[in-house]
Amino acid sequence: MGGRQWQYGTGAVLVVLLAWLAMPWPLQAAVAVSGRDYLLVGGATDEPTPHRACTPHMLSGPRQQVLVPAPQEGWSGQPQALDVFNVFAGEVRVQHGDREICGNMHDARTRDSRFRAGIGLVAVPPAGSQEPFLVSWQTPLKARWVPTLRLGAPSPVQQNDTARLLMRAACIAVAIALALSALMAFLTTRDRSFLVYVAGTTVLVLWQAILGGLSGYPEPWLPVGERGAWWLLSLTAATQALVLPALWRLNGGDRVWPRSRPLQATVLWGLLALAVLVPWLRWEQLAWVAQGLQVSYLLGCGLALLMGVWARWRGDRWSQAGLAALAPMLVLIIADACRAEWLLEYRVEALQLSVTWLLMMAAYAMNQRLGRLRQQRDELRQLAETDVLTGLPNRRAGLQQLARHLAQVDRERGSLVIGFLDIDLFKDINDRHGHGVGDQVLVAVARALRAAVRSQDEVVRMGGEEFLLLMPGMPREAASARLERLRQRITEAGQGLQVPGLEVTASIGLAQWRPGEDDLAGLLRRADHAMYVAKRAGRNRVFDGEELDPPGLA
Repeated sequence: MGGRQWQYGTGAVLVVLLAWLAMPWPLQAAVAVSGRDYLLVGGATDEPTPHRACTPHMLSGPRQQVLVPAPQEGWSGQPQALDVFNVFAGEVRVQHGDREICGNMHDARTRDSRFRAGIGLVAVPPAGSQEPFLVSWQTPLKARWVPTLRLGAPSPVQQNDTARLLMRAACIAVAIALALSALMAFLTTRDRSFLVYVAGTTVLVLWQAILGGLSGYPEPWLPVGERGAWWLLSLTAATQALVLPALWRLNGGDRVWPRSRPLQATVLWGLLALAVLVPWLRWEQLAWVAQGLQVSYLLGCGLALLMGVWARWRGDRWSQAGLAALAPMLVLIIADACRAEWLLEYRVEALQLSVTWLLMMAAYAMNQRLGRLRQQRDELRQLAETDVLTGLPNRRAGLQQLARHLAQVDRERGSLVIGFLDIDLFKDINDRHGHGVGDQVLVAVARALRAAVRSQDEVVRMGGEEFLLLMPGMPREAASARLERLRQRITEAGQGLQVPGLEVTASIGLAQWRPGEDDLAGLLRRADHAMYVAKRAGRNRVFDGEELDPPGLA
């Protein structure tokens, strides 16, 4: 009957499908409706394209300018794009003929919207024209921190500009992700080093935003304005205050030379004080600060490199992370000394990548440190909860396990039987055979108990010659039989020691959890009482405490 119904149902589905396919669906597409077939946002505007004319105030102060000449045969008559990068402060002026634009790296609203990472202009010089492009910018504070001018067809120039923006934004995004991850780690571990990492990463994010102009994209979200140089130098000093001690520590400085910590603190607070002082300095004084920061950076990287090599030679494998973090910075220092052209062109991106790599290595080192701390914590916990002689859980751990089992059987309405075991005449064993043999007896009993119980059962050394057995989910009769076998195994274990005159027996008391009547202490008292009843009855036996005091009786 079921098979026939399935056939009828399948046939009905096929008929409906064929009827749907045979319907005369319209061949011409219907008119799309806004809100149902597509979404239109925004609206028409009469606002002109943002454009800011250059004023004498914008072009005041120390400036440099260059003429970008036309080819010898003149311009081709096709559109020409000129994009200016790596200007860290002040206004950039780009002019060709009657077309002129002044833009600020820290306010994207002042720039041509076709250029996102630089300040650019697209012009169409007449064919054969020799009129050059005029570009001027604020004089850089540091030698070789010069702007990069890219000339070419609009499409490839704009694509290069967009790629730069994506690279700069990606570095900041990675730094923010690392900071959020460290914040989660702090909330979990309460380790303040993660909070310091978050604070340092925040400073580096702000520094990258100022360095790459993202502080003004798409609109200014930092009040940089015309004081870009002051912002950049102040954040550079704050960045060095965090980066240089971090490089020193990553390369093993704290481990190899613990007395260097006061020096690290001096460097940190000195650079932070400089960062606070920079906004109050005059323009003429900023060049000295820039040179001083360059010297401190080179000196700090050099000392960190020497320390990392020395620590690695001494076998400190943790310094590998520090050397890895330092590697891209060393590449940039060497490239700058060799006047590498690629560094002039991609200085911002190279600096951001090196800082991002440093943050990743620092996060790696912190996670390694956290792993070591967790391992040490686990080892200390194991030492605190494990009996050194027998390797069994000690009394503290055993009571915690018993409490967990009681909570579980209450929740699941299961059963729990415990056995309280005491080695008979253990003091006499120590007195007659020595404490060394007594320790061998304890180890042999622990090994016999551990080998004879189920995987879900627990064996605990409560102290001295007393052991506790937890048997969750086992019926009382089966538990009594299991304890009887364990009693025999203990005797066999004592015989296996082959000590003349040594006889090992045990008295065991059994108790079962009584829901609604018992607590942990009451359950243990009844098991302990049953064990003493077994001893008074002649030792070397198992006594069921539930027979002595049946449930429900006072």
